[in-house]
Amino acid sequence: MRPTVGFIGLGAMGQALVEQLLAAGYPVIGHNRTKAKAQALLKAGMQWADSPKAATEQSDVVVSMVANDAALRAITQRDDGVLAGLKSGQIYADMSTVSPDLVRELAKKAEQRGGVMLDAPVSGSPVTVRAGKLAFMVAGDETSFEVIKPILLAIGVKATYLGSSGNAAIMKIALNLSIPVQLLAFYEGLVLAEKAGIDREVALEVMLASAIASPALQYRAPFALGLPEEPLFNVTGQGKDLALALELGRNLHVPLPTAAATEPILNATKAAGLADEDVAAIYNVLADMAGLE
Repeated sequence: MRPTVGFIGLGAMGQALVEQLLAAGYPVIGHNRTKAKAQALLKAGMQWADSPKAATEQSDVVVSMVANDAALRAITQRDDGVLAGLKSGQIYADMSTVSPDLVRELAKKAEQRGGVMLDAPVSGSPVTVRAGKLAFMVAGDETSFEVIKPILLAIGVKATYLGSSGNAAIMKIALNLSIPVQLLAFYEGLVLAEKAGIDREVALEVMLASAIASPALQYRAPFALGLPEEPLFNVTGQGKDLALALELGRNLHVPLPTAAATEPILNATKAAGLADEDVAAIYNVLADMAGLE
């Protein structure tokens, strides 16, 4: 018998993760602030819980994937939240990208209830999940990590243990600061070539066939030709992650010059009304600044 997984947060990423769990034969009890977003998963066999607490009480292992610190506090600390439903010995893994300080705070509260909280953020997007290439970073109690590792590997291909609580959250922040920095540098070159008279599509083809095209750029950089209908990671989310990185850098006295230089471009992209678009929308802002149509 596979353990029942309670899953809280059914946005684009959460939906992709639950799809993989269901396909692997895990019973899933899901909750989302908006039930309408869960309809496809309910048809696929997921059960519904009316609150995070109910999902926790009805599951063996509980998982969450939410947008930010405020959302994580909301699903964990309310009277109908995860912590209120956590059972003695139960494992709770949060896969969100959030502050390591918040993760440690919640891990202590889970421990006080006799449970265990792991920070288990992911490296990838819904595209990565469905391609079977997702990787997990996990921190907290190592024995609990080994217990839920089979569940993680039913979703992705790798799960790396990083030690004490909060370390996985830190690692995810360190990874995510690179996404807009890489994309900004790539698009600066693209706009430069285009402004000089080279066709955008041709320049993009050359750049993606070159040594500068990282795996992250391979699937996101082509959005310069047209933004996706469903963002892989929107500007607001990326801005939140970059802010977390800059805050961590200040606290640790680590200079992050390229991250700091990227933040104003993300802010300009939000100001242009593109906050809900994929982070690749920074191309639109750069092109507009350069006077390209």
